[in-house]
Amino acid sequence: MALHSVEGLLDDTTDAEVRREWAVLAEAQLPSQAGHAGPTNAPHVTLSAAGSVPEEVEARLGRALSALPPVPVRLGPLVVMGSRRHVLARLVVPSAALLALHRTVAQAMDGAADVSELVRVDRWTPHVTLAHGLTAEQVGEALAVLGPLRGVDGSIERVRRWDPVARRTWSVGGIPTMGP
Repeated sequence: MALHSVEGLLDDTTDAEVRREWAVLAEAQLPSQAGHAGPTNAPHVTLSAAGSVPEEVEARLGRALSALPPVPVRLGPLVVMGSRRHVLARLVVPSAALLALHRTVAQAMDGAADVSELVRVDRWTPHVTLAHGLTAEQVGEALAVLGPLRGVDGSIERVRRWDPVARRTWSVGGIPTMGP
């Protein structure tokens, strides 16, 4: 089942760094988010994901995020998730501000159908995906081509919703989305 999501979009500098990492993987002919050329593909932190988002939940999200200032984030080390096919991502260090944003979104999403256990409060691992569908061998290759990565300080500046059925995104609350 495709999940509707609430996504925190990164500031331009942090977005550009993640896209650079995507490009390094793609140039090495490894799986990379760079391979998703659609206009909605953008580096992001998934704040929530659900089977559907009813209108009242959508309205509650808008109210909850109407006055959200930029939320500082720090991209940390690489993490590998999954068991057979792997996801390679940058961990996002869970600051008090980021955890507060996540709690706000989780509360607003109360009533959405089939909220993923992976995004529940106290179960969520904030990250920015670099690639998915990697074999164990490709994980090793990806780690080698990326080399040691420095921490990156940035911010979540916009929040958007993704509708996988309509294949479109839109701004949530008072934070306008620019671009993807």
